[in-house]
Amino acid sequence: QVQLVESGGGLVQAGGSLRLSCAASGSIFNVMGWYRQPPGKQRELVADISRIGSTNYADSVKGRFTISRDNAKNTVYLQMNSLKPEDTAVYYCNAPSFIRDYWGQGTQVTVSS
Repeated sequence: QVQLVESGGGLVQAGGSLRLSCAASGSIFNVMGWYRQPPGKQRELVADISRIGSTNYADSVKGRFTISRDNAKNTVYLQMNSLKPEDTAVYYCNAPSFIRDYWGQGTQVTVSS
Protein backbone atom coordinates (compact mmCIF):
# COMPACT_ATOMS: atom_id res chain seq x y z
CA GLN A 1 0.00 0.00 0.00
CA VAL A 2 1.39 3.35 -1.06
CA GLN A 3 1.52 6.12 1.51
CA LEU A 4 2.84 9.66 1.35
CA VAL A 5 3.30 11.21 4.77
CA GLU A 6 4.00 14.94 4.98
CA SER A 7 5.38 17.01 7.79
CA GLY A 8 6.77 20.48 8.42
CA GLY A 9 3.96 22.93 7.84
CA GLY A 10 3.06 25.70 10.24
CA LEU A 11 2.69 29.41 10.84
CA VAL A 12 5.53 31.75 9.92
CA GLN A 13 5.97 35.48 9.44
CA ALA A 14 6.61 36.94 6.01
CA GLY A 15 10.27 36.59 5.10
CA GLY A 16 10.63 33.45 7.16
CA SER A 17 11.42 29.88 6.17
CA LEU A 18 9.86 26.45 6.46
CA ARG A 19 10.92 23.00 5.32
CA LEU A 20 8.39 20.41 4.25
CA SER A 21 9.12 16.70 4.10
CA CYS A 22 7.25 13.87 2.40
CA ALA A 23 8.16 10.26 3.08
CA ALA A 24 6.90 7.70 0.59
CA SER A 25 6.35 4.03 1.34
CA GLY A 26 5.08 1.12 -0.71
CA SER A 27 6.62 2.15 -4.03
CA ILE A 28 9.46 4.00 -5.68
CA PHE A 29 8.55 6.94 -7.88
CA ASN A 30 10.49 8.46 -10.73
CA VAL A 31 8.99 11.90 -10.10
CA MET A 32 7.83 13.37 -6.81
CA GLY A 33 6.56 16.84 -6.24
CA TRP A 34 4.68 19.41 -4.25
CA TYR A 35 1.39 21.09 -5.09
CA ARG A 36 -0.48 23.72 -3.13
CA GLN A 37 -4.05 24.89 -2.87
CA PRO A 38 -4.59 28.43 -1.62
CA PRO A 39 -7.94 29.26 -0.01
CA GLY A 40 -10.66 29.43 -2.63
CA LYS A 41 -8.32 28.56 -5.48
CA GLN A 42 -7.37 25.52 -7.51
CA ARG A 43 -4.50 23.22 -6.69
CA GLU A 44 -1.30 24.21 -8.50
CA LEU A 45 2.13 22.74 -9.04
CA VAL A 46 4.87 24.21 -6.87
CA ALA A 47 7.83 22.05 -7.86
CA ASP A 48 8.77 18.54 -8.82
CA ILE A 49 11.94 16.49 -9.06
CA SER A 50 13.01 13.30 -10.81
CA ARG A 51 15.09 10.53 -9.30
CA ILE A 52 18.15 11.86 -11.13
CA GLY A 53 17.56 15.35 -9.77
CA SER A 54 15.92 17.20 -12.64
CA THR A 55 13.73 19.92 -11.20
CA ASN A 56 10.80 22.04 -12.31
CA TYR A 57 9.43 25.08 -10.47
CA ALA A 58 6.43 27.35 -10.72
CA ASP A 59 7.50 30.85 -11.71
CA SER A 60 6.05 32.26 -8.49
CA VAL A 61 8.52 30.29 -6.32
CA LYS A 62 11.68 30.31 -8.42
CA GLY A 63 14.64 31.61 -6.45
CA ARG A 64 12.83 31.18 -3.12
CA PHE A 65 11.92 27.49 -2.92
CA THR A 66 14.20 24.49 -3.40
CA ILE A 67 13.02 20.95 -3.94
CA SER A 68 15.31 18.02 -3.17
CA ARG A 69 15.05 14.31 -2.54
CA ASP A 70 16.84 11.53 -0.74
CA ASN A 71 16.32 8.40 -2.81
CA ALA A 72 17.71 6.16 -0.08
CA LYS A 73 14.99 7.42 2.26
CA ASN A 74 12.35 7.71 -0.49
CA THR A 75 11.73 11.24 0.77
CA VAL A 76 11.24 14.56 -0.96
CA TYR A 77 11.78 17.94 0.67
CA LEU A 78 10.68 21.49 -0.05
CA GLN A 79 12.78 24.25 1.46
CA MET A 80 10.78 27.46 1.40
CA ASN A 81 12.60 30.74 2.02
CA SER A 82 11.50 34.37 1.81
CA LEU A 83 7.93 33.30 2.35
CA LYS A 84 5.14 35.67 1.37
CA PRO A 85 1.52 35.85 2.52
CA GLU A 86 0.48 34.64 -0.93
CA ASP A 87 2.31 31.38 -0.24
CA THR A 88 -0.40 30.56 2.31
CA ALA A 89 -1.99 27.28 1.23
CA VAL A 90 -2.38 23.61 1.97
CA TYR A 91 0.66 21.91 0.51
CA TYR A 92 0.32 18.40 -0.88
CA CYS A 93 2.98 15.87 -1.74
CA ASN A 94 2.40 14.18 -5.10
CA ALA A 95 3.80 11.04 -6.71
CA PRO A 96 2.47 10.11 -10.14
CA SER A 97 2.50 6.57 -11.49
CA PHE A 98 1.15 4.79 -14.58
CA ILE A 99 -1.86 3.63 -12.56
CA ARG A 100 -2.79 6.78 -10.69
CA ASP A 101 -1.54 9.87 -8.88
CA TYR A 102 -0.81 9.45 -5.20
CA TRP A 103 -1.31 12.33 -2.77
CA GLY A 104 -0.36 13.07 0.78
CA GLN A 105 -2.87 14.27 3.34
CA GLY A 106 -1.77 17.88 3.03
CA THR A 107 -0.03 20.22 5.43
CA GLN A 108 -1.07 23.79 6.15
CA VAL A 109 1.38 26.61 5.57
CA THR A 110 0.29 30.02 6.79
CA VAL A 111 2.41 33.13 6.22
CA SER A 112 1.43 36.19 8.21
CA SER A 113 2.17 39.72 7.02
